Amino acid sequence: MSLLLTASLVFKGLAILLLGRVAWTDFSTQRISNRDVLLLLCLGLGTLHFHSLQTGSWLEMGISAIGGVILFAALFPFWLLRKVGAGDVKLMSVMPFLIGGTDLVIFSILLLAFAIATAAVVKNPFLLPAGMFRHYVQHLDRKGVVPFGVPISGAAICAIALQMYYALMVATSSGILQQLN
Repeated sequence: MSLLLTASLVFKGLAILLLGRVAWTDFSTQRISNRDVLLLLCLGLGTLHFHSLQTGSWLEMGISAIGGVILFAALFPFWLLRKVGAGDVKLMSVMPFLIGGTDLVIFSILLLAFAIATAAVVKNPFLLPAGMFRHYVQHLDRKGVVPFGVPISGAAICAIALQMYYALMVATSSGILQQLN
């Protein structure tokens, strides 16, 4: 396994841990800190840079930058209308850098599934087993707040885990083939 691939996998692992933290803090406090978003952006840029050095192409970086700008521009009016929080807009704008431009379709499908599940839990808290958790979700429903950072983080964690699995499978299979020849 190459050093660039190893560094990329370490950055992706750190991003998964940080996304877990973002999901928990957004769920518990309804806040996403700028520090966490900037750390995710740096981890995403580092991973994309490693990928660009491996492939010799900067196309992935360009697609991610365009995707980030488009997402920010599309979600900013919803923040002005107070439909989503500023942290959610910033977190979504960083996702193309973290996920990469080619895997945004997978991320979007996962995000849709997680967002539907989150909306179902918030609207139907009686489906949840624990009384305290049900009480908390009912409180969120009364306030009209949905911690959208949770489904964003969940979808990103799953997409990154798939990327890591695929990268490890390709690295392992190519290493085995080289040893046999």
